[in-house]
Amino acid sequence: MKRVIVGLSGGVDSSVAAYLLKKQGYEVIGLFMKNWHDDSVTISDECPWLDDSNDALLVAEKLGIPFQTVDLSKEYKERIVDYMFNEYEKGRTPNPDVLCNREIKFDVFLKIALSLGADYVATGHYCRKDTIEKDGEKIHRLLEGKDPNKDQSYFLCQLSQEQLAKTLFPVGELLKPEVREIAKAQDLVTADKKDSQGLCFIGKVRLPEFLQQKLKPKQGNIIEISSFEEKYKRIEPKFASKKEKLEFLSSKYPYDVKDGKIVGKHQGAHYYTKGQRKGLGVGGTPEPLFVIETDVKTNTIYTGQGKLHPGLYRKALFISNEELHWVRKDLKLDVDQELEVMARIRYRQSLEKARLYMVESGMYVVFENEQSAITEGQFVAWYIEEELVGSGVIS
Repeated sequence: MKRVIVGLSGGVDSSVAAYLLKKQGYEVIGLFMKNWHDDSVTISDECPWLDDSNDALLVAEKLGIPFQTVDLSKEYKERIVDYMFNEYEKGRTPNPDVLCNREIKFDVFLKIALSLGADYVATGHYCRKDTIEKDGEKIHRLLEGKDPNKDQSYFLCQLSQEQLAKTLFPVGELLKPEVREIAKAQDLVTADKKDSQGLCFIGKVRLPEFLQQKLKPKQGNIIEISSFEEKYKRIEPKFASKKEKLEFLSSKYPYDVKDGKIVGKHQGAHYYTKGQRKGLGVGGTPEPLFVIETDVKTNTIYTGQGKLHPGLYRKALFISNEELHWVRKDLKLDVDQELEVMARIRYRQSLEKARLYMVESGMYVVFENEQSAITEGQFVAWYIEEELVGSGVIS
């Protein structure tokens, strides 16, 4: 019997994952990861980890599998929380869920599982894996989940072949309602439990309060930029090279305080992100204001009216070499190579047609249609058909 350690989170998906594996004849052990101690910044009712660990324990008892809790809060703080502070300080917007999978679930947790004699780890992610042979080598493919409303492959976009080799995704072939049905039929306490929200393992965090632990509030101006601003009428010049054109397409609009009018005050540019609408506290405009750019150096937030404001849109983005990741190393591009893909710049976004262009310093992703709120620090992931083949941090 192969031994599988399931990351039991106290939610319905991982509960059903454990049940399915047991039914398939694996030796299953449940492990709950405790990753957070600080209740002062969580919205208290949203993610009481105690309730979650109790639910995980009840599920393990019901399924008749061994269960234990591991405290990974030290690693979580070092690898996720400190990284987040660091990124926000630089004016970037990190994605903790993607990192949490790469650094905690499929690294720290995986190593603990292997030290306990596990052959695999399993999670309740809605995605699939299969294995093909190419040039005599085994290659693991990361595929979208069967449920289009729940597909979580994006969150796993930083996984490596080594991590995938040791991972099982038992609910990837199912739709969410089917998962709930199975949980009900097995009388699992998590059958009707709401899906957890917010930060991976932490729950809903009051982001400003969370960031204020490290990044002190500092008052600055909120500037509104008109959508008729001259800079938005930029005409594509003649380019001397393809690289010059790619640089132009991926470049941000430069803003200056003199470009618009002061419409309010904020408590710190690093608390805001591109595309954000809530939390600006400025009313009285015909259309709601959206953040179109933040500048942490001058502590200024630039905003524009309405979600069609031209300042929100651009066609291309850049990923530097050190932040480029191929799940499928065999499909990696060499300098001057290009590849047609489907890509997304955030979870829940539908896949969009795009083209990858490899240059010396990194890679450009050029979308067929302009994208709203391309945000530094976030991950872009690209697919060929239903397979996620690579990802990178938007720079």
